[in-house]
Amino acid sequence: MPIGGFVINTLPQDCGAVVTILEQMPGLEIHATDQCGNIVAVIESRTTDSMEACVKDIEVLEQVLSVGAAYLHAEDEVEKIERGELIPSNPFEKSKKNKAALA
Repeated sequence: MPIGGFVINTLPQDCGAVVTILEQMPGLEIHATDQCGNIVAVIESRTTDSMEACVKDIEVLEQVLSVGAAYLHAEDEVEKIERGELIPSNPFEKSKKNKAALA
């Protein structure tokens, strides 16, 4: 199960509203906030793909300025890939299809 630590930046006046939204997201836990609008959160998800989807959901929030990964642990996911229990998505698959279409 991948676990990631993230710093989410907002304007100070928007921090409380963003925290309220983030608290509703499954697998996301708020660990700290500060007066500058920084939010420290941990996301625990089933796969790195679902973690990436959660981060994208955060990034599109109007009051969020940025989302930075501070820590990522996905060792058990790597073990599942090695055993053939999980097939990761290929982020470059679309670009290969695009290159083939252009050729």
